[in-house]
Amino acid sequence: MLKNHSATKIFPTLPRYVIFCLCLLFPLLLSAQATLSGELRKHHLLTLDVIGPQTSEDDRYNPFLHYRMDVTFRHDSVAYRVPGFFAADGDAGNTGATSGKVWRCRFAPDHEGDWSYKVSFRRGGNVAVSDNPQAGEPVPIADGLVGTFAIGPDNRPADHPGRRGRLLFHHRQYPVWAETGEYFYKVGVDAPENLLSYADFDGTFHDDGQKDDLIKTWAAHEADWRAGDPTWAGGRGKGLIGAINYLASEGLNNFSFLTLNIAGDDRNVFPYISYDNYERIDVSKMDQWNVVFQHGTDKGMFLHFKMSEVENQGLLDGGDLGPQRKLYYRELMARFGHHPALNWNIGEENGKWRGKEETPVQTTTQRLAMARYFYEHDPYRHHVVIHNGQPFYDLLTPESHYTGLSLQTDQPDFSRVYDEVRYWHGLTRERRMYVKPWAIAVDEPGDAQHSLVPDADNTGKAHNDARQNALWASLLAGAWGTEWYFGYKHAHSDLTLQDFRSRDLFWDQCRHLLTFIEDHRPDLPQMVPANDLTTDPNDWVLAQPDATYLIYLKRGNKSTNTLTTADGPYRTWLLNPRTGKYALQDEPLVATGGLLRLPQPTSEVEMDWVLLVVRE
Repeated sequence: MLKNHSATKIFPTLPRYVIFCLCLLFPLLLSAQATLSGELRKHHLLTLDVIGPQTSEDDRYNPFLHYRMDVTFRHDSVAYRVPGFFAADGDAGNTGATSGKVWRCRFAPDHEGDWSYKVSFRRGGNVAVSDNPQAGEPVPIADGLVGTFAIGPDNRPADHPGRRGRLLFHHRQYPVWAETGEYFYKVGVDAPENLLSYADFDGTFHDDGQKDDLIKTWAAHEADWRAGDPTWAGGRGKGLIGAINYLASEGLNNFSFLTLNIAGDDRNVFPYISYDNYERIDVSKMDQWNVVFQHGTDKGMFLHFKMSEVENQGLLDGGDLGPQRKLYYRELMARFGHHPALNWNIGEENGKWRGKEETPVQTTTQRLAMARYFYEHDPYRHHVVIHNGQPFYDLLTPESHYTGLSLQTDQPDFSRVYDEVRYWHGLTRERRMYVKPWAIAVDEPGDAQHSLVPDADNTGKAHNDARQNALWASLLAGAWGTEWYFGYKHAHSDLTLQDFRSRDLFWDQCRHLLTFIEDHRPDLPQMVPANDLTTDPNDWVLAQPDATYLIYLKRGNKSTNTLTTADGPYRTWLLNPRTGKYALQDEPLVATGGLLRLPQPTSEVEMDWVLLVVRE
């Protein structure tokens, strides 16, 4: 590494005046090897491009395994060691390039003031997946590059999603935004799992004979694309970008996707250059994926990365944390970990799964090792979950680095959602000396065959079961959100959906819940299920005792209903969850003798209603 040696030792035969000139030029030559771009403001994306070895995706000396670029960004109060990645010509998403000498690191600084960076760039056999910082040998043209930059305040409008900062879980039941401290509650789509099986992405999956008929065009959402929205490679991507626009316009705030379904149900989504090679990354396709993810981030969407499914949980290294799996995880962290709101879902339906007995399953040791790897290598410590599959009992251990659960139930009327959330929260509380709190999301309520059916198949029912037994049940049971699965016995299913408008009427009901939460901001982190506080046994109650109560009148009110609470005046709001209309009661209600008589709906009394009761 040039900066560690005297110039006379490097150039022993050159005249001293030439050596002197070269010494003056060295800093300029080194600084020219690294370019920092992006707006130098808090929470804005910065891109550090380093000119490194010329190589290609299929180079004999594998650029993904045998080179490792990490960049350490330092502020006086924090440091992040961020993995970098091979970026070909630096614009591969548009050019389709497979070769080049640009190596990239993405970073979003979370503090104002002075920052520095230092590049570690090494080469050697499997160095990318080695935890030894001195593995391999330094690459002289890039290793040791340094720089400084100053970060100013975020200048975006106050309501811009990016100003909230990173979403922090850190063993909270409800995640909070780093800048505002407000909790986040998600409602969005779990399907289609093959969202990234898209004709406009580069790659070999289009015609490799592996379920090519399932590749999507997202044509139904091309009209939702707007001028100024991103595209790639001369205008591609409008359909999928439009689909995200539609979800955001409906008020939904997350979407999910598999990133590896080789040997799975769809088989068209993978980061690799081909279906059978697990050590070579398709650089242009990954850039195009990131355009989609960035657009979702800009729309305030939470990104749910599902990294395997039941059929392929043993695909990489036989399920072990070996070089293939480490490479896969490292590439995901390097290329996409800068997004502020995401979770790494280790595996959909992971472990033993009835009806899938022939599928190789990962062991408890392997399940724990995967979470530990993200804990140790993700510089941002994003949320790490796992999906059932088998129940989560084997993960109730001090050695577990999971921060939450991705929960699936199995009834077409969603009737198990409430009890399942309550059960797993209760179990972690019982074992609190062994297990840290989990954030639990209901990511597949319902069954595989039906779950959230299209509006056309729910005529006259207004999605009553989905709304009552899953959407509001999740909230009242203490989950931090719900994602919706589309059953395979219906059109627009988990594999075939290309038009999110197929559930348009239900998205309205989801928006009503999110709007109600946003307008009133009940203190969910301080509230616990307490159904015995009302006299109607059908009610679900989430309570901050003697202060705030969220009450779901699931069966309507047929008789007097009272709430046990401290004496005093209370303001009450009554929400119709079907229409989103709510009203503040004209006068405060007064609890006496430890009882508060609750208001009753005056219409649709057989249907569900929501009460918010807040002590003055």
